Amino acid sequence: MTPMKFSRTARLAILSLAACAGSAQADDLVFNDCLAGLRMQAMQADISSDSFDQYTAGLQPDLGVLELLDAQPEFTTPIWDYLAALVDEQRIAEGQAMLETHAATLATVAQQYGVDAATVVAVWGVESDYGKTFGKRPLLVSLSTLSCFGRRQPFFRGEFFATLALLQSGDLQPQGLNGSWAGAFGHTQFMPTTYQRIAVDGDGDGRRDLVASIPDALASTANFLKQAGWRSGEPWGYEIRLLPDFDASLAGRKSKRPLNEWSARGVTRVDGSPLPAGDARAAVLLPAGAQGPALLVLRNFDAIYSYNAAESYALAIAHLSDRLRGGAAWVAPWPTDDPGLGRGERRQLQALLLARGHAIGEADGMIGTLTRRAIVTEQLRLGLQPQDGRAGRRILEALRNEAPVMPPPTLPPLPPPQ
Repeated sequence: MTPMKFSRTARLAILSLAACAGSAQADDLVFNDCLAGLRMQAMQADISSDSFDQYTAGLQPDLGVLELLDAQPEFTTPIWDYLAALVDEQRIAEGQAMLETHAATLATVAQQYGVDAATVVAVWGVESDYGKTFGKRPLLVSLSTLSCFGRRQPFFRGEFFATLALLQSGDLQPQGLNGSWAGAFGHTQFMPTTYQRIAVDGDGDGRRDLVASIPDALASTANFLKQAGWRSGEPWGYEIRLLPDFDASLAGRKSKRPLNEWSARGVTRVDGSPLPAGDARAAVLLPAGAQGPALLVLRNFDAIYSYNAAESYALAIAHLSDRLRGGAAWVAPWPTDDPGLGRGERRQLQALLLARGHAIGEADGMIGTLTRRAIVTEQLRLGLQPQDGRAGRRILEALRNEAPVMPPPTLPPLPPPQ
């Protein structure tokens, strides 16, 4: 038989595929060796060998989670985009509906834990869009992968063992146990170790199930905030007005001063009314710098911040809770000429992209890779700068203002072949 001959390009492609296959096999070997070691450690954490074997059978690593370790949106997205997506009209309306639907449960929760209903529902809204988005990654796959690869392995091993313990105790069921890439899951996205410490049985069925039980999730969220130092009846903070010569170096979440001192420095509520008198300690936040909104945050803001240590995240919950109570949007504009879009406007943008022939899937308001690529194409065509694929008001208005895109003419069918 004559041996097959390959071009140089084909040979390189074959070698590359072989290298990838070898790398995948090496990763599998590392993962299996790691699991064997974790099995021994799990038994020291009171997880039986039978439970470990049952819940880890057939696990394969998902190395895609490693890319996400340093890409959290709370730290990579402009604050005006982050808040526009999380505190939009849809989330406000749905949250107010949830306040009515679960009024009795929330009243019991407020009485037991001292946390108001709007704050609890705001956490629910930001974390899972009121139970609509739990996350799509199998929890045990993500946590076992992060326990064996990448940085922070000791941290993720603790979360992995906590998940196994919750399964072993019967609080959780393994079927469909999905969450975020980092292991947060359920209605209000608890990490497994937090679940172990904080979760409570809100519906009285003898289990703490934050996946299938809304009362458990709402009560557990309130318990978390209570344990984090929530003070009943106090606000998280409010928007303020600063004097033009305010020293921005005084701002910062940890730079707390008594309210009386801030008043002496000319700080007022945004409507010009004075701050409350007293020596309660508060901090000034300038989330977009001195030209954007200014906020005064109190002890309850710190409790929200402890849920996920990012100021933008805590501001989303704080502002959403105010809007759920009927409060207005912040008065000061963001220092940008290209504000972010809520989900309704994002769907409009995607519809305009679809009308121009971009294959981006459905107009669902979720800005993924295909939508960003389509935006870059339109930014190039329209001469917009920067050409960054960002879903902002500028590209939306530019596409809205163009002449309507005419659909292609409908041609008559071809006659059948003779």
